[in-house]
Amino acid sequence: MNLTLVLGLVAGGLVLYIVGVYNDLASMRTRIAASIQEIGNQLKRQAELIPNLETSAKAYLKHETGILKMLSDARKLISSGKDASAKVSEILDTSDKVMYSRRTLIDLTADYNIKLVTFPSKLVANAFGFQTEKGFETPASGDFLSVSDAETKTPKVSL
Repeated sequence: MNLTLVLGLVAGGLVLYIVGVYNDLASMRTRIAASIQEIGNQLKRQAELIPNLETSAKAYLKHETGILKMLSDARKLISSGKDASAKVSEILDTSDKVMYSRRTLIDLTADYNIKLVTFPSKLVANAFGFQTEKGFETPASGDFLSVSDAETKTPKVSL
């Protein structure tokens, strides 16, 4: 009876370990997918902000052409440039978010791929068919992400 109990406890512990490793790998894979999606969201946001900045800058330049004639109204005209300045700040903020999201994805992918090749989690990963993740590749589209080629490039502004 003691041997049966010991074997049962060992088997139960092994099953719990396998379940734990499987759950770790599955949750890491899900976090990688979410991180890829966040990068796509930020790239789309950046692609939408650039045309808005261009429109604001063009409008500001139209106002600025008559600034020498209307020197007394210069303060009012200069204040209209705040909209363009706010959009530039938004674009810079979005660029920072894209960089942060990419860094997060790189870290998550590295942790996941390390777990796939280290013992003993490698045994569980192979048994359940977990594959290495490549991380973020641009341009890309897939289950978690759809970013066009144009959205991944740095937009050009012509004034």
